[in-house]
This record gives sequence, C-alpha cells and structure tokens, in this order.
Amino acid sequence: MKDIQNYSLLNHNTFGIDVKCQRFLEYSQSLEALQVAKILRGSSLPYIIIGGGSNLLLTRDFDGIVVHSACKGIDFDDDVICCGSGESWDNVVAQSIQHQLYGLENLSLIPGDVGASAVQNIGAYGVEAKDFITQIFAVEISSGNIVVISHEECAYGYRDSRFKHEWKNQYLILQVVYQLQTTFTPRLDYGNICSELQRQGILQPTAQQVRQTIIDIRNEKLPDPKVLGNAGSFFMNPVVSRSKFEKLLAEYPQIPHYDIDTDRVKIPAGWLIEQSGWKGRSLGHAAVHDKQALVLVNLGGATGQEIVALCQAIRKDVKDKFEIEISPEVNII
Repeated sequence: MKDIQNYSLLNHNTFGIDVKCQRFLEYSQSLEALQVAKILRGSSLPYIIIGGGSNLLLTRDFDGIVVHSACKGIDFDDDVICCGSGESWDNVVAQSIQHQLYGLENLSLIPGDVGASAVQNIGAYGVEAKDFITQIFAVEISSGNIVVISHEECAYGYRDSRFKHEWKNQYLILQVVYQLQTTFTPRLDYGNICSELQRQGILQPTAQQVRQTIIDIRNEKLPDPKVLGNAGSFFMNPVVSRSKFEKLLAEYPQIPHYDIDTDRVKIPAGWLIEQSGWKGRSLGHAAVHDKQALVLVNLGGATGQEIVALCQAIRKDVKDKFEIEISPEVNII
C-alpha cells in the first residue's frame, strides 16, 4: 500500500494539471483496501477517490486524502471476465477479443481504468459498459465490509450511476465483473465506423478489425494527452424532447441526431459547440480542439480554473444559440 504525504497529482490526471493533495493512499489488493477504509473512517480529512484521471479536472490543491486503486488482473471464466479496478480499460478490451469474447470492441481506446467503467458507465459508438457489467466487488468504507453490488443496484443511466450521486466516495471498488458474448455481432450503426470499414473494403469485419478501425478514428480525432493535455470528451451529449428537436430541425436541416425513443433525441454536443463558433478557439491557455469540438485541451500551463472558464463560456453560448444546456462529463474538483 502506498501512503504518501504532500503528493503531486500531475501523473494522475490527463489534463496535466500540477496540483497536490495532503495525503495519497493507493491499494492494490482487498486487504490494503480494508486498511485504506479504516484510515478514512478514522480521519477528519475530506477524501476523494480517483481512477486513471482521464475524466478529471483538478482546479486546486486538495487539502485532504486522494485514494487510488492499483488492483490489477483479468480472470476469464467462460464468457465472464473479472477485472481489477486499477486495470487499464483498453487492455481489457484487447484481452477480451484475444479470448474470443465480444461486445466491448466499440469501447476501444477509451482511456482510464476499469473502476471508472462502473462509476461513469463509459460509452462510445452506441455501446455502454452497463450493457455488460453484472456485479462489482467493493469495500464499503463506512462498515469496512467487502460487498457485492449487482448491476440492478447501480441504477445505470447515460454516463451515470449511483456511484456519482448517493454512493459517491462511499466504496473502494476492487473488481468489476462483465459478461460478454461468445458470438461476434458487430455494432456499426453509430458514427462513421461503417463508412470507414467500407473505405477499407471490409464488408464483414472481424472484432479486431472493428477495434482497429475505432482506434484509428479516435486517434485521428482526439489528441494524445501526453502531447496535449485533455480528458477526452468534456461534455455529455444532451438529450432533448422530440418537440424541441423538431423545432431545431426546421432551422437546421442538417443537424446530426440519434433517436433514443419516440419522445427523446440525442444531439451531439460537439456539433452544438462547433455551430456556436468555438471549434479551435482558445481562452487563455485552454482551448477547444481544432479537430473535435467536444474536447477541451491544455495548450501548456493552463490552470484548472482556466479550463473551467472555457467550459462556462461554451455552455453559455450554446444555451444562448440553441436553448440547450450541455453538461460536463468530466468530474471537476
């Protein structure tokens, strides 16, 4: 177990913000997680639990305890995989395909750790983690007990779960269990996956070909956080009523959209931001990426407050132009 005072979080957030926490605790197995839970119960300091830092914006030094999982490992049992919460998410996707287990291909190259998949309900290209999560092993901090949390108890929604609300900072996740598919059925009806495969002359893609195509698309659109600090998609795609969408469609016939059901429509936040004139623009040392308006970037030396100011300016302009509220997907601390 790691227990470090006055610890820099520079390597624990992909925005590249150099702030410190008063104390840093990291567990790599269940016994260490139980120790961490005991420390948290006995401390008067505030605490937060972080993953890989790919969905995190730090705005200040944190005068408290930061907790991080380093639990590794992927265990396979037929179509079920049990993954350590500190395992790289993309490694899970890659290993699953190698073991001829399918369903996660569209979630390739999403940065971050396994634990975040259960908290955030990560998603991309029409697929969400909740589609495969069956249960979660965790330490309940208040009781110090190891518990098993079912999929149903998590109340998953779009980029949402109880872990982000009433359960926030209440559990130290140890492992996440997923049930995958033994037969590959590609999901190509979202984004430009299908057109890119056709461009390559691939009509009946394998899981690995779908994965590689998505990796290529993401690499083309999204900046490498090692080069340009970012947290991937900064905003969630807003969901509007059918009547609201029809009004927008009358004014913007080319508006991209995805039908959720008869009453609700999802509109890409990146399109709204681009139409509001923010693509490629900067505010101080923070900017909107010039290839993907959904991504905010650190041009070098940006503070968390600068990125928040950019976020607020974008939200205001989108609201003024479209009367739509867009919300950050990133956790701002």
